[in-house]
Amino acid sequence: MIEILLAVFGVYLGLGFLFGVGFAFFGGAKAVDEAAAEGTWGFKILIVPGAAAFWPILLKRWVKGEGKPVESSAHRADEKSGQ
Repeated sequence: MIEILLAVFGVYLGLGFLFGVGFAFFGGAKAVDEAAAEGTWGFKILIVPGAAAFWPILLKRWVKGEGKPVESSAHRADEKSGQ
């Protein structure tokens, strides 16, 4: 059972790493956040592990063309209402 879980985890991380490199260096980060377009090589290298970990979420955002997420919290609601 452990071998199966480790194999699934390995496949997930392998796919995530491939996605992360493509996301960081070939336009995915730019598609999700415009500020990332001006990121340096160091920045792009730093975001690869995070993109590898969260690749299903980022892939969905990249494919749908969704930009920067909008925070929805009590503080944001107060700004909109002017209180």
